[in-house]
This record gives sequence, C-alpha cells and structure tokens, in this order.
Amino acid sequence: MLRTARGVNYTFARDATRAPAVSYYDYIIVGGGTAGCPLAATLSQRFRVLLLERGGSPYGDERVENMTHFTATLADTSAGSPAQRFVSEDGVINSRPRVLGGGSCINAGFYTRASDDYVLDVGWDLAATTEAYRWVEDVVAFHPELGPWQSALQRGLLEAGIAPDNGFTFDHIEGTKVGGSIFDDEGRRHTAADLLRYARPEGVDVLLQARVAKILFNVGGGRRPVAHGVVFHDSEGQMHRAYLNAGRRNEIILSAGALGSPQLLMLSGVGPADHLRSFNITLVLNQPAVGQGMADNPMNAIFVPSPSLVEVSLIQVVGITQFGSYIEGASGSNWANPRHQASSSGSGGGQHRPPRNFGMFSPQTGQLATVPPKQRTPEAIARAADAMSRLDDAAFRGGFILEKVMGPASTGHLELRNRNPDDNPAVTFNYFSHPEDLRRCVDGLTVIERVIRSKSFQRFTYPDFSIEMLLNMTAEFPVNMLPRHDNDSRSLEQFCKDTVMTIWHYHGGCQVGRVVDAEYRVLGVDALRVIDGSTLNASPGTNPQATVMMLGRYMGVKIQNERLHAEGFKRRKL
Repeated sequence: MLRTARGVNYTFARDATRAPAVSYYDYIIVGGGTAGCPLAATLSQRFRVLLLERGGSPYGDERVENMTHFTATLADTSAGSPAQRFVSEDGVINSRPRVLGGGSCINAGFYTRASDDYVLDVGWDLAATTEAYRWVEDVVAFHPELGPWQSALQRGLLEAGIAPDNGFTFDHIEGTKVGGSIFDDEGRRHTAADLLRYARPEGVDVLLQARVAKILFNVGGGRRPVAHGVVFHDSEGQMHRAYLNAGRRNEIILSAGALGSPQLLMLSGVGPADHLRSFNITLVLNQPAVGQGMADNPMNAIFVPSPSLVEVSLIQVVGITQFGSYIEGASGSNWANPRHQASSSGSGGGQHRPPRNFGMFSPQTGQLATVPPKQRTPEAIARAADAMSRLDDAAFRGGFILEKVMGPASTGHLELRNRNPDDNPAVTFNYFSHPEDLRRCVDGLTVIERVIRSKSFQRFTYPDFSIEMLLNMTAEFPVNMLPRHDNDSRSLEQFCKDTVMTIWHYHGGCQVGRVVDAEYRVLGVDALRVIDGSTLNASPGTNPQATVMMLGRYMGVKIQNERLHAEGFKRRKL
C-alpha cells in the first residue's frame, strides 16, 4: 500500500515481488508515467487494468517531492534514483524517469497547455481536450506566486517586446505569461501519480519495480500479429507473465516514454528488420519507422550573476515569441544550491558543515557542471567538490535566462545497444541540423540580451558585465561533451551549437502516421497501442507534461466510450 502526498491510500499498488506468476487483465499498461497514470485511472472505472512501472514510488521520497532537490535528483546516478541518466550520441547529457509518475517527478514543474492550433492539427477534439486538461489540473496544477527575480524577468520580457502581458494562464498565447506549476505554495511537487486518486481501487493493480522484458504476440497462419501478454521481472529477478483476458477489444498499451516505448517495441520484434536481426531478435513485424523521428528541443542558457539576493525558483514565467523561441528563467539555490545551514556539534564543539549541493554547477550533474563529463572520475569529482566548497555563496548567486526552440525541425533516431530493457538505447537527436532551429536559437538569445539590458532587470545584473562577458562565462561551463570554439561570444550561431543542452522535452520514435494510427494503434499488429510522448511529431506548447497527462485521460475516455458503445452500453459521463 502507498500513502500519497495527500493522505490517500493506494491499496492497489505494491511491489512486483508480490505479483502472481501469471495474471489476466482487460488492459495492460506498460509505464506508470505522465501518460500511463491518468490512462490507467480512467480505464479502471469500467475494466480490469494492470499498470507496470519499472521504478519505485515517489511518495515519501524527498528527491521527488521537494523542489529544492530538483538538480540533486538529476545528479543522482545510483541504481535507485528516480532519474536515469543517458548521454545522446550528440554528446548532450540527459535524463529519463524511473519512478511512478514518470517525468512529472523529475522535471522543473512548469504546467501549460498546448495551443488550440496544435490540438486541431493533431486531430484531437477541442472540447474533449479542454475537459481532460481540467481533470488533470484539479489535482496537480497550481498558480505560482512570483518572487522578485521572476517578476523582473516578466517585466524585462515585456520591455524586450514580448507582448502582450497575458498574466496568469494555462493557455498557450503569444506574449509574456505566468504559467502553472505542479509545485504547490510550500514547494511540494504533485505528479501524474497523484492522478491515480481517480482510479477505482477494484479496477487496477499497480506493480512497482516491474521491468517489462517484451510483449508477447500470437503469430502465424498468415494473420496479423496479435499482442496478448507481457513478460516482466521483479526486483529479485523473478519472471512474471501477464495476459489479456479473452475478448477482442482488450489491449496492451505502451506508455513507457519516448525512449522506452520504441525500445520495447524493438525488443519485442517490431522494428527495422535488419537492426533486430543483428541482435538475434525474432522478427514479428518489419517496421522501419520505429525509433525514427526522435527530437529534443534544444535549450541554450545565459548565466546572469546577481549583486542582489535571488529567490529559489524554477520555470514560472515564459515569453512566447512570434518567431518560434520560448524564453524562460530559473534562479537561486536550485541552480546553485547554497551551503546547508550550519549546525552545532556539541556545547563547545564548533560548527559542522554538511556537504554543499551546487545544483546545476555540481561536479556530479551533467548540466553546467564544473568537471567535463569525460573527466568525471570519482577522484576528479571529489577534488572539484572540495574546491567549490571553499567558495563564497555569492559566487553562485544569480539565475539562468534560457531559450528553447519550438518543434524542433531537426530529428534523429533511436537504436538498441543490447537486449537489456534496463539499459539505455542509443539515441541521436541531431541538434541544429535544420537551419530553422539555429535561426530560432539566435533570435531567442537576442531577446535574452534585451532582457538583461532592460531597466526592469537592472537590480539583478552587474553594470560592468557586458553581454560578451556573460556569453564567455556561460560557454566556459562544460555543459555537454562537445568541443568549444574561440568565437562563442562573437557568433551566436556557434554559441548555440557549442552550449546546447536539453530541457528534457524529447519525443518521437513511435510517431502518429508512421508507427501508430490516429487512434494510437500500432500499425500492422492488433491489440497494441502506444499512448505517450513517443507519438508526438512536435513538442506541445512550451512544456509537454500537461499535454501528455491530458492525452492519457483523453484517450482513456475515448477508448472506454467507444468500447462501451460498441458493446451496447449506454455512454456515461466519466
């Protein structure tokens, strides 16, 4: 049983070691993440659902629940971390979730909807998506109160011409706005796992530490392959099988994310034939598009040291430009965590200082770390941490103003490294391979320069720090494994390429129209869908988490209503 952050007992959730060797369900959902949790909660209202999550619980885990632990969690490379690090073939350090609630447990918390144009272009029903968004927002979305630094950023964006002022809104509108947050006013995170409070307890089983090895198919006889079960292992290595109940509308649904879903399709025999055969994987369906269309919205940031104290903040304000770049910012100890409060060690024993967590400057963290990734031996990390611990907190005071490219237009691909589902696949995003992405990055950096120079932001900048100095300072941080060039401060194009980072909005690999149809059914096989960010052809809005949670609810309602109608039941409100 799990006790949630709001005191609701999840009697239906348990460790996979307690699962039977064989079980049967109407729906088997692989991945208890941002889409999987709302999907399972919805389908459980009328059907028996199994939700398999490879990670553990977010509840009672300060790494997830406490906003100030954001960067420390990304730096945690232990086997039990809710974040699993991977490095793309491009040399950019990234993370994927490994916890119930998925990416909503390890992200920066910004909550914003997709635009109406995006919804209509995808082919979703506008009224139904609005209802699904509200269903999500009633549990996880909050109105943040801006501190001085975020307020200055908001005014600076308006002064820089990113108008109008749209105030607080969940909607995606050109101009400057304050968006929602999944952090409440006490800095506590609320995640997609909280949406399981909507579940019918008798209708769902949630298994944690359940690592799915492959999907089982019935094949042969000249018929299309039919998914009918999954094989998974618990934390002790014991194998379990879960099968679909008899009934042609029962289904397996992959919600394992943009890396996990295409990876699991390939491991199950659905993917590019030659690639699968190279790993001695029995081919179920030759589907060359699996793993294609991988994209990650490039992010570039400028660090702005501040002479004034700044609040701890993650993303709260966004400037939505007309040219396809989104301007955001984060400040304070989450990006350069100060020393923890000193504590007494006896009546006359002096002071004991716990280790400092330097956030995005941390020697252990990929982003903005002080030790280049290829030199991150334990000894080098220890030396860097010791040297940094001697610096005054003022050396890290400030914030980052960043720009994210919409889309993006540049795409890559994903391939298996081996047959182990716990290992990261090899993924290439081809950042800035399309010139439109590079143009948008340069235009976004130009807006950031105007914000830094604005009267509204004067309190948080040193007057003698030129833009060139800030660019050079930022370019010195080993944010990725790419080589640097001497002209980073003179060429914004080169700065974009050299300092590219992720903002963790990667998507693709099982795209609509290529791997799945408009109803998210996998093309060429039966009883199998993919419902998660791997199906997206572009990232929605300025942050995808709201839309991915919405998609889980939206498709759950749609599947349930269509099935009930087909089986002769009267449609009912969910």
